[in-house]
Amino acid sequence: MAKTSPAAPADARIYTVSEVNELVHDVLENSLPGIWMEGEISNCRLYPSGHTYLTLKDEEAQIRAVLFKGAALGLKFKPEDGLKVLVRGRVSSYAKRGDLQFVIAAMEPREKGALQLAFEQLKARLAAEGLFDESRKKPLPEFPMSVGVVTSGQGAAVHDMISVLGRRWPLARLLVYPVKVQGDGAAEEIAQAVRDFNALLPETDVLLVGRGGGSMEDLWAFNEEITARAIAESEIPVVSCVGHETDFTIADFVADRRAPTPSAAAELAAPDWRAVLGRVESSEQDLADCLKEKMQVLSERLARAAAHPLLQSPERIYEELARLLDELWMRLEDGMTQTLLDAKRALSLNAARLEAYSPLKVLSRGYAIAEKLPGLEILRRAGQVRAGDRLRLRLAEGQIECEVSNDEKR
Repeated sequence: MAKTSPAAPADARIYTVSEVNELVHDVLENSLPGIWMEGEISNCRLYPSGHTYLTLKDEEAQIRAVLFKGAALGLKFKPEDGLKVLVRGRVSSYAKRGDLQFVIAAMEPREKGALQLAFEQLKARLAAEGLFDESRKKPLPEFPMSVGVVTSGQGAAVHDMISVLGRRWPLARLLVYPVKVQGDGAAEEIAQAVRDFNALLPETDVLLVGRGGGSMEDLWAFNEEITARAIAESEIPVVSCVGHETDFTIADFVADRRAPTPSAAAELAAPDWRAVLGRVESSEQDLADCLKEKMQVLSERLARAAAHPLLQSPERIYEELARLLDELWMRLEDGMTQTLLDAKRALSLNAARLEAYSPLKVLSRGYAIAEKLPGLEILRRAGQVRAGDRLRLRLAEGQIECEVSNDEKR
């Protein structure tokens, strides 16, 4: 048998989806206005609006939650996935979708204190940026002539630093920039003081930034990111001096040097003039001893040089050279004379040889040179002439012209 859908009674009120969601929203808001809840954060996301949306979960269930910007401003640490927290707030809903939502009014870490967690988070983040690296640390000047101090204008810290600096290194000009060192606005004042020194007094040789000891809450201004970044960006070397020896702050890690106390910072930043004077006097004595030793060595060298024979009789320096020059001159003259004689003998020998081979010498022994006219062709064979050719016969003395009478050739 077919089933029929139940019909609403005639007097029944019919709600819209929006109305139901609004009713649920009102019930939740009124019945659970402020409760404490423990859970682990997951799916944590910060939006540009400043609101943080996340999920709180335990081993068996989860609930969506929101941390609005106004409530987030009061947190010292940053919510992140995996962090176990204790939250205070109200159970509500997002009426448009009907989603259950826990609106967080306050939050604190369950396993660590809020300040300690915030400290560790900021430390890890700045370390990842390289702000603690030794490679970026600036050296402190050995003899500062201008020392800046950023601390409270009252209290023992500033008096200790002034006293120590005045006693150890009175040559330096001391510039004190008083600031709040704890409470609201302290971090901003400290950061601004560091920036002002760099902008207005860049000739300052070193900055001492710190305060006396106290609880973590008291020292918190030196754990703020704005303070750390101002110190890290300082062109002037910074000595951080916050608290006592066991206290460490973020400022200690980013500063160029860390001193355990303000008094120790003053000792670190400036030398003791007595020690410097002692070094000067020691250097003066070392210099005098060195000069004395050098003079002794030079005096001995001068004495040895003065005793040298060449300096006893300076003319000896050029006597040997003069004798060598004379010897070379004589050797040059002898060489030139012998060369001329050899040349003369060679000339006579060559002249005799030329004389022996001279055609005129041959003609004087009864020979003649026959030349055919008109071109004066020298005759070596009878076949070179015929009857009627005119010849010139060159004798030892004179010449004869004649004519060939027949063609008979022998």
